[in-house]
Parts: sequence; C-alpha cells; structure tokens
Amino acid sequence: MSEILLSKRKMMDASAPNRSTSIINGESSNVLNWDDVAYSWAYPKYKKMLANFWTPFEINMAQDAKQYPSLTNDEKDAFLKIIGLLALLDSIQTDYAGKVADYLTDSSMNALMIILAQQEVIHNHSYSYVLSSLVPKQVQDEVFEYWRSEPTLRKRNEFVTNGYQDFAEHPTVENLLKSIVYDVILEGLFFYSGFAFFYNLARNQKMVATSTMINYINRDEQIHVDLFVKIFKEVLQENPQYQTEELASFVKETFMKAAELEIEWGRTIIGNKIDGINFKDVEDYIKFYANVRCHQLGFERPYEGYRSNPLKWIKAYEEVDLGKSDFFEQKSRQYTKVNHVDNGFDDL
Repeated sequence: MSEILLSKRKMMDASAPNRSTSIINGESSNVLNWDDVAYSWAYPKYKKMLANFWTPFEINMAQDAKQYPSLTNDEKDAFLKIIGLLALLDSIQTDYAGKVADYLTDSSMNALMIILAQQEVIHNHSYSYVLSSLVPKQVQDEVFEYWRSEPTLRKRNEFVTNGYQDFAEHPTVENLLKSIVYDVILEGLFFYSGFAFFYNLARNQKMVATSTMINYINRDEQIHVDLFVKIFKEVLQENPQYQTEELASFVKETFMKAAELEIEWGRTIIGNKIDGINFKDVEDYIKFYANVRCHQLGFERPYEGYRSNPLKWIKAYEEVDLGKSDFFEQKSRQYTKVNHVDNGFDDL
C-alpha cells in the first residue's frame, strides 16, 4: 500500500463547508458550529469533558502531609517513582494531542484535542501539587528526573515515545493509526498499575487525598481513551484500505509488548513489597486491561482468558462518581462500596 501523507488543517478555508467532509485529509472552513458537526458523538463528548473540570487547588492535602512520613520506605519509594512516571507520561501526552489536532480536518475534533491537552496540563500540575505538599524541593526535583535514571522506566517510556515520534516526523495515515494504538497503551494501560498502588493505599486509610486526585485523573484518562478509540475507528471507517491483517497483528503484538513492559515495571516498583497487593493479581490486571483496550479498538484480545478484573476491590475506586462535594469534604473513600449490580465492564 502506498503511503498517504496527512494534510494539515487550514487556518481558514472560505471555499470549504463548515461541516467537515472527513476526519483527515478532508475539507472544512475551520469554523466550529456545534449544531453542524460531522460526528454525532463529538458534542456529547465535549459536554462530558467539560463536566469533568477540576483543579488540584480544590483538594486539601493536609491529612496526607501528616501521613506521608509514616509510610514504609517501600511505600515512599513507590509513591515517588510512580508520581515521576505519571508526570513524564502526561507531559508527552500534552504535546501529542496538539500534534494530532493539526491533522484532524474536523474543527470539533480539534476542539476536543485542546480540552484533552488542557486536562493533561492539569494532571501534570497535580503531580507538582502533591509533591510540594509532601516533600522538600530537592526531592521534588529528583522525582522529575526519575525518567532519565530508572532503566526499567526509561525502556518502558521510550516504547511509547518512539511510536509517537514516527508519527511526528512522518505524518502518514498509517503512522497516525499506529500512534493512536500507542496512545491507548499510554492512557489505558501504562497508568493502571500506578493507579492500583494509590487506590491500595486509600483502602488502607492512607493518603486518601492523593488517591482522590488520582481518581479524577483516572476518570479523565478513561474519557481520553474513548475519544482516541472513536477517532481511530472513524479513520478506518473512512479509509477501509488500512483495515488489514498487518494492522491487526501490529495491535496485538504492540499490546503484548506493552503489557510485558508494564509488568516488568510493576514488578520492579511494587512486586510483593506493598502490603495489600499480590503482584500476581497486578500482572493479571495488566493483561486484563490489555484485552479490554484491544477489544475497544476493534481487535481480538491478545491474551486467552483474562476476561474479568482480578482486583475486585479496585472497582470501588475506578468507578466511583466523585461529586464536587468531595473536593471540600474529603470523605474517607476507603469505605466506598461497589454496587453489586455489575455494569458489564468486565465483559468488554
């Protein structure tokens, strides 16, 4: 198949309709009218992203600041290194969203990418906010350098950044599709063992404010994954020649490699050193999410089995709907119960 380069969206095109003719390499005036957009899911997604607005300032870290010194050395080490990991990933994500936006013909897609990038900036701010509440400036600076010095972390992160770089340097339709696969890995797989660590602290009545902030980030990332999945499917719908066995193999192999890297990182940073976490369950949890994300993208699950979430307790943290009151009341979320009616998410 010959390579098709992507065209950048024009700042203004008076000869084109407001409603875009396709998601990439199409025509659009670049005037955004939410009542006249090409994709019916774009406006509901916009409203949902707006409804998720939050800032780190609204979360009271006083109790966490008191508790942090009493964490075990292993818990402190994991806490700081996972924060360092998340800061690196969200920094990359902010930039990637802008690069993708340049090549989306549809102005509503550009608007969604701008909101997504803003949310990633807030995520990064939250990591600085947490660290500045808990540790001295010197330690904060060290945390933001972990991505350079931790070999396992570096290997894992370069796996995604190299995939993004291919698209940034050579923006073709194929490289866009592949970069979205890496995006879904970053936002929908690589965050999750870290999230599990913070939620485990909360269920042991530790660092509840930090876990609350992580829950807001988790909620945003789920929306971001869904947005990129929709873009991926629209690109394939409009360019069916790219729906190939080669793409299916790429998705499967890339997710399996990503899961291996995530398991290696999790074993290094969490292992069986953290009270309340059995690492075999975390390993199964990572494979479960690899299956979920591949299925969302429309491909076969890479791992036989792994259809249910092995960390049953984590549903109380992943799925809880935090209202604005929680920002100020800081309710003790370790007592949150899961609704016994299964929402079907495990069956994805």
